[in-house]
Amino acid sequence: MFGMLRMWAPIHLLAILLFSISPRGMIAQGSALEFRARFERDSDPMHRAKMMPQLGEAEFQQIDKDIATGNLPQALEVAREYRDQVQSCEKALDAKEPDPEKHPSGFKQLQISLRQSLRRLDEVLVNITSDEQAPFVELRKELDQLDRHLIRELFPSQPNDSRAGKHKN
Repeated sequence: MFGMLRMWAPIHLLAILLFSISPRGMIAQGSALEFRARFERDSDPMHRAKMMPQLGEAEFQQIDKDIATGNLPQALEVAREYRDQVQSCEKALDAKEPDPEKHPSGFKQLQISLRQSLRRLDEVLVNITSDEQAPFVELRKELDQLDRHLIRELFPSQPNDSRAGKHKN
């Protein structure tokens, strides 16, 4: 057991050293590419949904980097890819699990990722001109609709009860 630990320890230290000296942008782009590749390889919708918070974070780091360098078309493309990933994940989850209220695994992670991405997109919108905002605003509307759909699935409205809100005597 300890022999295996000794064997892998230098490799782990080397990896930590390499990541600590790499520019943040390279890590963000590498992370986004790595997460995207893992996401595409995995066919289980639950696993894919559970990857979405990390994938979203990595992709929004890439979006921030692209915007900082003035590459808005690339930033928009990455944001659209994220939207497409969320849509495919949501459709696959709906097909696999008919009752998200009783079995929320995957749905919760996807909704959390969407909520985080909406917040990050709001931060992006503040930092670009109104002319540049239009495609990002449209994308935000689409993500917001997906988020609201997931919330309705996780917390479906209860049937109207005529006694709701009335106290029993």
